Amino acid sequence: MVEHDLKEKDLESPVNEVVPEIGELRNVEDGDAALEFLRRESVYADMMPNDEKELVMKIDWMIMPLMWACYFFQYLDKTLINYAAVMGLYTDANITAAQFSTLALIFYVTYLAFEFPHGYGMQRLPTAKYLGTMVALWGLIVAVTSACKNYGALVATRVLLGCFESAVAPSLILITGMWYKKHEQPPRVGIWYLGTGTGTIFGSLISFGFQHYHGKTFTSWQIMFIVIGLMTICVGILVVFLLPDNPMSSRLSHKEKVWAIQRLRENQTGIENKHLKTAQVLECFKDPQTWLLCLITVSSNIPNGAVSSYQATIIKGFGYNSLNTALLQIPSGAVSIVSILTATYLAGRYNQRALNVITLLIPGIVGGALMAFLPPNAKAGKLIGNYLTNCIGATLPLLYSLVACNYAGHTKKVTMNALLLMSFCLGNIIGPVTFRKNDAPNYIPAKITIIVTCAVAAVLVVLLRIYYTWENKRRDQLAEEHVEGARKAEDAAGFLDLTDRENSGFRYRL
Repeated sequence: MVEHDLKEKDLESPVNEVVPEIGELRNVEDGDAALEFLRRESVYADMMPNDEKELVMKIDWMIMPLMWACYFFQYLDKTLINYAAVMGLYTDANITAAQFSTLALIFYVTYLAFEFPHGYGMQRLPTAKYLGTMVALWGLIVAVTSACKNYGALVATRVLLGCFESAVAPSLILITGMWYKKHEQPPRVGIWYLGTGTGTIFGSLISFGFQHYHGKTFTSWQIMFIVIGLMTICVGILVVFLLPDNPMSSRLSHKEKVWAIQRLRENQTGIENKHLKTAQVLECFKDPQTWLLCLITVSSNIPNGAVSSYQATIIKGFGYNSLNTALLQIPSGAVSIVSILTATYLAGRYNQRALNVITLLIPGIVGGALMAFLPPNAKAGKLIGNYLTNCIGATLPLLYSLVACNYAGHTKKVTMNALLLMSFCLGNIIGPVTFRKNDAPNYIPAKITIIVTCAVAAVLVVLLRIYYTWENKRRDQLAEEHVEGARKAEDAAGFLDLTDRENSGFRYRL
């Protein structure tokens, strides 16, 4: 019988145990939640290709709009302060440029600190309900930010915003893995990650619009925070009531639920398990891919953090006024949308995530070089360079997808999601710090940092791909030596909550 405390050495030894059928498992509680559900359900006819196509479309319409809305408002809400910076925030709240930089830093420090607590909460509590609650709470904080009149109040709201928003990405990664096959995941991650590009466009437009508001009670940026905060609260409420926690508790029919689960058996990653397993936490920390993915995420998000936090400042530094600066950020969102859609489509179509990450880093290097080395009067060229750096952010959904498809075992997935988002935060903490006051207004060292960190990330991606290729070949060789036992283990392992290192039938996606 396949046990859940299998060691890595089992991958290197013959599979001698007799693997029982799924229905014969004795310890169902230790397996995936889908396993227990399937044991209670009737056997339905096999799903035909047309049935699966209709099912996937139904799932898409049921969960994708809400997932996109969550990421859209998460990105918009955290960057509202970027727009407020050119709408009078400095004067109204009596803050300096150094204090504004600290506000961006504080958000990501809190974001980082709460990743593991959120990971535990998402494993123990219904995932969608947990996500919706966090969305509504951060919407409340966004609305409250409108009342901030000094630096201390802004610090408090940024701390709370980082606390609640840090639940979003790991929740969405888990939910994506619950519903979609591995080749279906990159485009779906790309769809909800489009919240960054659409958030940039929408934020630029509302910033431009609200700058035409002049009132006695509220300033333009205060009205902006109130409106967006209330909209976010509404989305949180919709998520709580409409987004299913998993396929088993969804609004699908019984037959559709069984089909939705059975079709994911080939993923070898399971759907959900509410038991925290210490061994899987430790395995995640020992796994070489963990640290390569973390280093890639840190290095690629240093420029991403710098651009997202200082984009308005960078563009205004080219010689544009506040109104034009707001409008000139719109193409950044368009570049982000095109790069995300293209990269995630190609990743799913050709099963190549790592190569697409490298492809996206190249425009980032070029963009950083244009901003750093073009003469001061070449405003158009520098602006194009700024737009090109927005391709870098599209690497993140591909990294999310790598984690979703290459980590098995629910506790291990939750742990890695936390580590990935902590790495994301670390990059976004370091990025804004590279924009030093002494380097204003051109910030040449910060722009050179964009070039260097993108190059480092590209090298690390190559190393990760080499590791995956080597590990897959090693497992293929073992499978050839022990064909019978390996086949039985692979058939049974789909919903046993085994990790990718415990399951000899698991293969890493490149």
